[in-house]
Amino acid sequence: MIYFLFVLPPFLLGLYAQWKVKSSFAAMSEVPASMTGATAARRMLDAAGLQSVGIEQVPGKLSDHYDPRAKVLRLSPDVYGGRSMAALGVACHEAGHAFQDAQRYAPLVVRNLAVPAANFGSGIGATLLFVGAIMAFKPLMWIGVILFSAVVFFQVVNLPVEFDASNRARAHLVEYGLISAQEEKYVAKVLNAAALTYVAATLQSIMTLAYYLFILMGRRD
Repeated sequence: MIYFLFVLPPFLLGLYAQWKVKSSFAAMSEVPASMTGATAARRMLDAAGLQSVGIEQVPGKLSDHYDPRAKVLRLSPDVYGGRSMAALGVACHEAGHAFQDAQRYAPLVVRNLAVPAANFGSGIGATLLFVGAIMAFKPLMWIGVILFSAVVFFQVVNLPVEFDASNRARAHLVEYGLISAQEEKYVAKVLNAAALTYVAATLQSIMTLAYYLFILMGRRD
């Protein structure tokens, strides 16, 4: 019961955020645009002197991301070839990450450095915590909590990265004449919904860590 008190609220928020993203993307996919998502992202990148950044289509639904190692935007079919405000918003959000990478945006640099630790901590942190609990070995539990805290750190750092990428997309879409100022509100609906998923993920990791600390602090040596 205590576990659910910690993790259920952010879990429900995460479900709502996922529904909000899908519904907002579907609704804004009905609002037409004058170009595809890939074209808008290409123009946004070229205007910033980032002609070397590539754009590729990848399978999946909302599988869009920017690969900083390959310097490539990878866009899902609905975004790559979609002529809608939803497609433009998502594509140019990923272009915003390319801008951050080119400018060595500090939170992005920190986030990329934190990825290995977060991946390792998410997999083994909880395992060590509960193995330590079974063995009644508190130092092992502390190691598990410390490792899992890398996940929380990653999620917290990720928030400004994602918000900044969305802000860049909204500003540059209008600045470069890809959409009108009146159309910016349509793009904002998709990007604001996506922002909620990052908030939910961050809250979920924080509350999970809080639960682990609750277990640890509640145990007697």
